[in-house]
Amino acid sequence: MNLTEKISYIKGLAEGLGLDESKAEVKVINAIIDLLDDMALEVTDMEDLYDELSAQVDEIDQDLATLESDVYDDDMDCECDCDDCSDCDDDFTDDENPFYEVTCGACNQKINVSEDVLLEGEIECPNCGELLEFDFSGLFDDCCDDDCCSCSECSEDTE
Repeated sequence: MNLTEKISYIKGLAEGLGLDESKAEVKVINAIIDLLDDMALEVTDMEDLYDELSAQVDEIDQDLATLESDVYDDDMDCECDCDDCSDCDDDFTDDENPFYEVTCGACNQKINVSEDVLLEGEIECPNCGELLEFDFSGLFDDCCDDDCCSCSECSEDTE
């Protein structure tokens, strides 16, 4: 039995008693029964809206799962577009933005870092929070001994 059926049953019981409608007690009982009837209708409406909302949320969840699968799973596929990448010899690589393995000096955690992050000069270790700094300033100091160097210092000397 749902709420509206229960209220209808109580209403039928009250009418079956043949109570005198002019008495104050009967008026209060009838008002309470009417209030319960209104509340049961409101609850039923809210249940219907909840069911509709729940169905919409389920659809959104399915759409989001599909979208996540399309967006994130494609990033992990290899370049050969095969169904089973375990047969491939080469791992997926992004030639435009290569990744480098860096080891944190504090916790010895290995981290894959993109070239862009390396060029920024620093990153916080996701494991321990230690600031890892990358300094490339001394990397090209010996290059100016060669005539074919294209660094900014050599370019200025030839002008």
